Amino acid sequence: MAKTTLEFEQPIFDLEQKLADLRAFSQHNDVDVSAGIHELEQKIAAEKKRVFGTLTPWQRVRVARHPERPLPTDYIDRIFDDFLEFKGDRRFADDQAIIGGFAKLNGRAVMLIASRKGRNLKDNVETNFGSAHPEGYRKALRLMQVADKANVPIICLIDTPGAYPGVGAEERHIAEAIAVNLREMFTLTVPIVCVVIGEGGSGGALGIGCGNRVLVMENAYYSVITPEGCAAILWRDASQAPKAAEVLKLTGADLMKFDIIDGIVPEPMGGAHRDWDAAAAALAETLETQLEDLQSMSPEELLTQRYERFRKIGVFEENQG
Repeated sequence: MAKTTLEFEQPIFDLEQKLADLRAFSQHNDVDVSAGIHELEQKIAAEKKRVFGTLTPWQRVRVARHPERPLPTDYIDRIFDDFLEFKGDRRFADDQAIIGGFAKLNGRAVMLIASRKGRNLKDNVETNFGSAHPEGYRKALRLMQVADKANVPIICLIDTPGAYPGVGAEERHIAEAIAVNLREMFTLTVPIVCVVIGEGGSGGALGIGCGNRVLVMENAYYSVITPEGCAAILWRDASQAPKAAEVLKLTGADLMKFDIIDGIVPEPMGGAHRDWDAAAAALAETLETQLEDLQSMSPEELLTQRYERFRKIGVFEENQG
């Protein structure tokens, strides 16, 4: 069972606690309660389906931020082999909010780049709570260009509330660093697959998110701004975040409807935080399928497809009547 329970998960937690108590009773007293265990397991499965099948946008944001949700490093441990991390932007420093290096996905060489949060306070301070500085994006671009020279596909795992907006980041030109990444990612001749695995916030996510395929995990979100930031701007009240999450259309289903993303990566019932291995297996299968599809395209086709997929975003028609 998860150590942290969100309020809408409480009915599931209560049933799981009853199941744990029943199993303990059976073990300590040598009593056969298999029928009761089976009944509770069915109830838990049904409750998970009910709760997670009707999540509101704000509840999905809460799940995306769940403290026990797998981080990029957790997926790296489960999916990739021989990860060789590269550090530094060769200009200022090494930003641990973005990590990257060569790795192997089921024997296939890839360049893996990921925005990174921490699991505890020490790691969160080291990674600036997942909000990268300019040097993080410059490091990411350096690694992408290495991958392009080596003719190796690029995988980007995104989990960030946004780029860091502090004074130091502004002094070192955070906007320019992201803008250069946007421009240069459209010149790379290798396949690029980007997956939002948790939070996908604004330019901070887009700075490593210009791919031939852009995917979002089932309980992740991808948005121009956090719900709290949107609420503070529109209603001058951050407590209106649930309302903002609704109007931002930030869930995978909404993003698919508007052709912002190319697919949704399924999560185990109850969310990725409840079964890291199952979530990793689903992500690995999706990545392999996408890369297999893209590998058949020529460099010119990859460039054209990537350009056109982003150019069509936001296109609309006015009603002349």
